[in-house]
Amino acid sequence: MSQSNGQGPTESHNSLGIAGGIAKTFIHSPLTPLLLIACLALGIMGLLSTPRQEDPQISVPMIDVFFQFPGASPQQVASLAADPLERMISEIPGIKHVYSASQRGGGMVTAQFEVGEDHNQSLVKLYDKLMSNMDKIPPGVSQPLVKPKSVDDVPMVALTLWSEELDDASLRSIALEVVQRLKQVKNTSQSFVVGGRSSQMRVEIDPARLRNFGISIDQLANTISSANERKKVGSAETSTNEITVYSGQFLRTASDVERLIVGIQGGRPIYVRDVATVTDGSSDATSVVQYASGPNAEEGEPKTAGAPAVTIAIAKKKGSNGVSVANDVLAQVETLKGRLIPDNVHVSVTRNYGKTANDKVNELISEMIGATSVVTLLIFLFLGLRPTIVVVVVIPIIILLTIFSAWILGFTVDRVSLFALIFSIGILVDDATVVVENIYRRWLEKGGIDTPTTVDAVREVGNPTILATLTIIAALLPMGFVSGMMGPYMRPIPVLGSVAMAFSLFAAFIFTPWLAIRIRPSLDKLRRMEKSEHRMSERLDGFYRGLLGPLLDSPAKARTFRLVIWGVMLAVCFMFYTTQVAVKMLPLDNKPEFNVVVNMPEGTALPVTTNIIQQLTEEVLKIPEVTAVQSYTGTASPFNFNGLVRHYYLRDKPWEGDIQVQLPDKDERERSSHQIAVDARERLTPLAAKLGARVQVVEMPPGPPVLQTMVAEVYGPDAETRRQVARELTKIFEKSEKVVDVDNLMQDEHFTWTFVVNQQKAERAGITNSDINRQLAMVMGGYTLGDAKLEHELEPRMLIIQAPLSVRSNMNSLGEIPIRTANNTLVPLSALGSFQKVPVEPIIYQKDLRPVEFVTGEVAGRLGAPIYGMIEISKLLENYKTPDGVELSGTLVAPPSDSFKSGFEWTGEWTVTYETFRDMGIA
Repeated sequence: MSQSNGQGPTESHNSLGIAGGIAKTFIHSPLTPLLLIACLALGIMGLLSTPRQEDPQISVPMIDVFFQFPGASPQQVASLAADPLERMISEIPGIKHVYSASQRGGGMVTAQFEVGEDHNQSLVKLYDKLMSNMDKIPPGVSQPLVKPKSVDDVPMVALTLWSEELDDASLRSIALEVVQRLKQVKNTSQSFVVGGRSSQMRVEIDPARLRNFGISIDQLANTISSANERKKVGSAETSTNEITVYSGQFLRTASDVERLIVGIQGGRPIYVRDVATVTDGSSDATSVVQYASGPNAEEGEPKTAGAPAVTIAIAKKKGSNGVSVANDVLAQVETLKGRLIPDNVHVSVTRNYGKTANDKVNELISEMIGATSVVTLLIFLFLGLRPTIVVVVVIPIIILLTIFSAWILGFTVDRVSLFALIFSIGILVDDATVVVENIYRRWLEKGGIDTPTTVDAVREVGNPTILATLTIIAALLPMGFVSGMMGPYMRPIPVLGSVAMAFSLFAAFIFTPWLAIRIRPSLDKLRRMEKSEHRMSERLDGFYRGLLGPLLDSPAKARTFRLVIWGVMLAVCFMFYTTQVAVKMLPLDNKPEFNVVVNMPEGTALPVTTNIIQQLTEEVLKIPEVTAVQSYTGTASPFNFNGLVRHYYLRDKPWEGDIQVQLPDKDERERSSHQIAVDARERLTPLAAKLGARVQVVEMPPGPPVLQTMVAEVYGPDAETRRQVARELTKIFEKSEKVVDVDNLMQDEHFTWTFVVNQQKAERAGITNSDINRQLAMVMGGYTLGDAKLEHELEPRMLIIQAPLSVRSNMNSLGEIPIRTANNTLVPLSALGSFQKVPVEPIIYQKDLRPVEFVTGEVAGRLGAPIYGMIEISKLLENYKTPDGVELSGTLVAPPSDSFKSGFEWTGEWTVTYETFRDMGIA
């Protein structure tokens, strides 16, 4: 067989086109095998270097700005502090929404930037705006505290330390030491400990003893504060040296505080221990964290029905590989067991996103290999062994190069990027297959195998192949124009799909001819393949002629066929209306965890909430698939991406809590996590209602998170009308059979105690409001005198002054607190005013400078898309009129335009759905 390199009339360089020119250049070039090896090496490097994640990294800069406005009412906070901040922040380029929450004494403004905005640049822009407008802060408002949050702050690993022998304070001390060691692991980022009482030195005053000894709280506090000071006072020089001089000392132990002299009575010193009890121990409990083993707990692991616990949460640095970081952290923990972590403290891995990401990626890689195998088998059946080898060599090169491109472009190896590759495999082989088939056809036509024929065969199909590839890329591009949170989530599909198609095109022109001419079948084999192909073509021809011939020959049959097609299409479309086919933005995922968010009525005490959550936890533990449960009361569990968007990390009130539920891997259970979550909701909802609690079963969404699946943002002409509409809309949500986990962000009515100063009596005694406020703060435990300076402490041991709980919880006892007057006598607090019980004013929420209330719900059942719940709610609203006489209906794409009438906007998952289909439709 001739392999002449000569050029025939059809092979002149100018007529070869792009495809022929590339094939001619590389078909016998010694660089081609080197280029093949280089592509494989780059691809393998990309596969090893590209970070593995379960989901794409989405840049959603969300920055919280906190401020204090002591004593101000919610309306004052909103109008004097929150509104100016909102106006400033709304002027920043790249801002999408500005939210605020104003309550008595302070508030928070959240700046939500457009998806895709650079996090660091957004933070700089916000700081610049705030710092350049500090002169506009009203008197009494603190300097804003800026706390940025991003997806990189979400902990990758959570380790729960629990023990049936140690209390939560001891566990916290151990956890702080463990965190210090784990921070030594490369690429770890923000880390924190949830739960456990901090070390604290308390000075518990006795009002009666203070009164008997003639000592005021101020006098006691000043004595302790002034004794806890050491500083440099100067330096001295000798003839040869300079010596630094220090003065004072720090308080280190409880006995140091007890020995301080606070006054003199009858020539006898009065010590702190005479008027107060000093204890060096743990702070009062403000949160409770517990761990319990489930019925499906792993064999051989320690188990407990309930034990005190603390949780360590560790995030990774941006751009690092979550799998390797998680593995390194867990390896470091193993080295600490039996050394830093005592044998009676157990460590349970309650979150490992590195493992779940690796499992998901490995699963998708297996599916990709399976898809490649199927395509290879089909090529083998129809084209034979040698062309199959050609295609099998080309496909891995394309896939590996695409993964390398993902690394260069800043993408991660995740389920969406791998879906893009799996989606592309079916069409990646087209270019190589077309080129190989045409090369074989031309060899058969000529009756011989040579280079000019091979190059011309590539040229012949080059332009159509390029056009077909560009057409596929054009079909993928609309996904790249989706805005909102779904945009960057879907972006790997058009980007990596297009990159894969481009690589497949060049691989078809470079490597396919090079491989085809070297791994070539004989002409006899090609003729047998041709005959086999003709036999297959004849069968297909007979089938299609038998099917289409009558339709082409008979106009009546053709019309009937068209009517049938139209009828089937209309019937299929009608199935959406009848809900025989359900629609949903994304299918539900199958995760190894879910959360149960628990809300008690505002004002509920911590022990009551803890008891309720314990009862709910016991019900969860009846679910057979549960491996472990952690309950958090008065604090939030380590947040995930969903919790980041929903601000779950701010849940720190005594009446708030959540239950973190762990499940085995999906291969180890029959039911999906969604089915188990539905089971949990059916068990917990009636129990919670009986106990006076509200629960929400929160699953990790398959796509970008939102505030809730269904969200109604309620607007109105005034606060009372707006809140009344929100309350009634909440009741309508509860009537719906499709909507569950109904809630709103309004507070239940609860009360607070306020000490009202009798201004005349206080002025006669020479006592100011600030004197009373300060001394009451000391009694109630909200006053810090400093900290005890100990060695090797990982968090400060605060020095707190307060009254015992029996005094703090009794308003009559508080009235006996002695206050020193201007003439150096003591009077009881009750002589200067009285305690009054007043209702707590509601929080004022605003979105984009408009007051708003939020009503939320989850759509349950087979019809899980928000549109079904929205339709049902719209039907239930048909006969409803608001207090201001408006027939209420929800807008779909923007807030109601009239601010002086009641109305609401549908947001939540609906907004993501609308933006996605709108942008894809436009594109």
